[in-house]
Amino acid sequence: MKTHQLFIDGAYVDARSGRMFDKVSPSTGEKIATVHEALAEDVDLAVNAAANALKGEWGKMPKAVRCDLLMELANAIAARTPDFIEAEVADTGHTRHFAEKVEIPRGAANFRIFAEMLKHTGGEFYQMDTPDGTGAANLELHRPKGVIGVISPWNAPFLLMTWKVGPALACGNTVVVKPSEESPATATLLGEVMNSVGIPKGVYNVIHGFGPGSAGELLTQHPKVNGITFTGETRTGEAIMKQAAVGLRDVSFELGGKNPAIIFADADMDKAIEVTMRSVFANTGQVCLGTERIYVERPVFDEYVSRLKAGAEALKQGGPETPGATIGPLISDEHRQKVLSYYAKARELGATVITGGGVPDFDDARQGGFFVEPTIWTGLPEDSAIVKEEIFGPCCHVTPFDTEEEVIAMANDTTYGLSATILTENLSRAHRVGGQIEAGLIWVNSWFLRDLRTSFGGSKSSGIGREGGVHSLEFYTERSNLCIKL
Repeated sequence: MKTHQLFIDGAYVDARSGRMFDKVSPSTGEKIATVHEALAEDVDLAVNAAANALKGEWGKMPKAVRCDLLMELANAIAARTPDFIEAEVADTGHTRHFAEKVEIPRGAANFRIFAEMLKHTGGEFYQMDTPDGTGAANLELHRPKGVIGVISPWNAPFLLMTWKVGPALACGNTVVVKPSEESPATATLLGEVMNSVGIPKGVYNVIHGFGPGSAGELLTQHPKVNGITFTGETRTGEAIMKQAAVGLRDVSFELGGKNPAIIFADADMDKAIEVTMRSVFANTGQVCLGTERIYVERPVFDEYVSRLKAGAEALKQGGPETPGATIGPLISDEHRQKVLSYYAKARELGATVITGGGVPDFDDARQGGFFVEPTIWTGLPEDSAIVKEEIFGPCCHVTPFDTEEEVIAMANDTTYGLSATILTENLSRAHRVGGQIEAGLIWVNSWFLRDLRTSFGGSKSSGIGREGGVHSLEFYTERSNLCIKL
C-alpha cells in the first residue's frame, strides 16, 4: 500500500495535522494508497518555501542555465518513464497505451519545449526620438511573476500539470502544485526527479487535498501566491476567481467545454470515423477538448451513425491490467454517478439510444470498477440538457443538418467555447466555417493535434487567457518597460 506524502522545500513530509485520505483504483474500486492532506500550516510552509526559493539560487540563476537544467529534468523524466506510467495508470485507470504514447512523453516534452523556446526569447527594443534630439531607448523586460499556484485536474494528471509547471519554471517562477485528490501520484513522484537533477529546494512543491476548506482553497487564498493557473470545471474556476480577486492575483483558466464536431457530406468518411472515435471516446470521454455534440450533413447522417455505432461497440473495456483494453473506467464512483444521471436523463427526454446507455456487467475484478458503456444518442432538440451541458463521459449526441449557416449557428449556440472539429475535403469550406466557429482551438480533419508553440485556451465559459509558446510569457511573467534617456 503506497503513501503519498507532501513535497515541500525539497523533502517529502507528513501533513502536520496528521490528516489523510484514501485513494481507490478506478479499475477495481479497491484502496491503493493513503494520501496526506495539507491544511493551513502545510500550505503556508509550501508557499513560503516557494517564496524563499525566489530569493536564493533559483532567483539568481541565469536564464540559459535554468533552461538547461529543465532540459536535464525532461531527460530524467524520460528515463523514469516506466515509473511514471505505473503511477499514472494506477491513479486513473488509463490504458497503458494512452499513458505510454501520450501522457508521459508529453509531460517530458512540456519541460523540454518550453525550456528551448524561452531560452532564446528576449525582450523587445524600441528606439525613440526626444525633443532635445538625443533620443531614448526602451527595453521591454520580462521578470518572473513569483509564486504560482498550480491546480491541476485528474483526467490527464501528469500532462496537464507539467503543461503549467514547465513554462512557469522556464520563466523563473516557483510553484506550489495542488493535484486533484483523485490523482496524486505523478505530481508526488516528480519531486524525486526534481531532486535528482539538482532543481533547488523550494522551486517545486506539492500539497495534497481537496478544494473548499482544504488545500485548494487555502492555496488560492494565500497572500504570497502571485498567480493561479487552473484546469477544471467552470464553477470551480468562478470560485477561484473570487478568491484571487483579493490581492488582485492573476488567473489563467482552462475550463469546461461542450465541443462540437461538424461532418460535411464531402468528408472522407473513414477519416471522420477515426477522428470522432478518438474525440468522443479517448480517455473514456474525460477530455476537456473532447466531442459531445456531433453535427452530420443529412446525406451521410445514417451512414455515419451506423459506423460510429459499430466503432463504439468494438471498444474493449478494462483497466491497465486488462489485455487489449481500449477504453478504461471513469475516475471515481462519484463521477460515474454524474455520467449515469445524464444517461437516465437522456432516456427520460426521449432520446434514441443508438448504443450503450448503461453499466457493463463483468465477471472479474472490473465489476468493482467505475465503468459505463460507451453511448451514442440521436433525436433530442438543441435545447435539451444532453446537448447543452458538459457530461465528461464516453458519450455523444448526433444531429443532422442541411446548410452551413444552420450548423454554424448550432455549433455556436453554447455557453462554452473551447474547441471544435470540422471534417471536410473542401479547403474553402474549412476556412469559411472555421473562421466563424466561436472556440479557442479549431481542428480540420484532425483532433488533439497540438503544436506547443501555439496558443491554448477557450472563450466564453471555457476559460480566461492563453498559454503555450511565447503566449505563456503573458501569464508567467511580469512585463516592465525600461526607458533609458540617451
